[in-house]
Amino acid sequence: MTKNFLALGVVATLFLNACKETPKQNQAESSTTEIVTNTQDDIVETSSTNNEGQTLQLIFNNSEGTVTFNFKGETVTLRQEKAASGIWYKNESYELRGKGNDLELKKDGDVIFKHEDNIVIYSIKNKDGDILDMTFNNTANTVKVYVNGGEQIELTGEKPASGIWYKNNHYELRGKGENLTLTKDGNVVFEN
Repeated sequence: MTKNFLALGVVATLFLNACKETPKQNQAESSTTEIVTNTQDDIVETSSTNNEGQTLQLIFNNSEGTVTFNFKGETVTLRQEKAASGIWYKNESYELRGKGNDLELKKDGDVIFKHEDNIVIYSIKNKDGDILDMTFNNTANTVKVYVNGGEQIELTGEKPASGIWYKNNHYELRGKGENLTLTKDGNVVFEN
């Protein structure tokens, strides 16, 4: 299950990081992923940067159940543990836990690296009683929107002149302040 979760997380991270135009305020904390194909060992390489600009490089060997990390010039290999959800690797000194893009590395019980995406959850109701629920990931410059609790619509941030602008192949979310419009193929789906 961890292998499937990790693979899904890597694919999601690749999709979210495809947009190169992230606002400057969000560039301090980011996560990037690169997949290296190795059919014998099922290797996945990724790196994450925290608020202090420190980078944690990770190489997951899913066949062996290990992760090798490089942090501040030190290279260490950890063994996979059974996690309730997310990932969990450890040895006698280090412990790595994470879920999605969020990671925490401890050495002898002290946190030495932490990355958390900046998530904002917001809902708005229009005069017709329709509700637009939005989960913004400001680190990845994405938003997941739901109209009246319906299907999840994933959008990637664009560079607006002002306000917000997110889109995918069919949907666009634009707005400023409390005035938001969600369109699908040019037709208004939600407007406040």
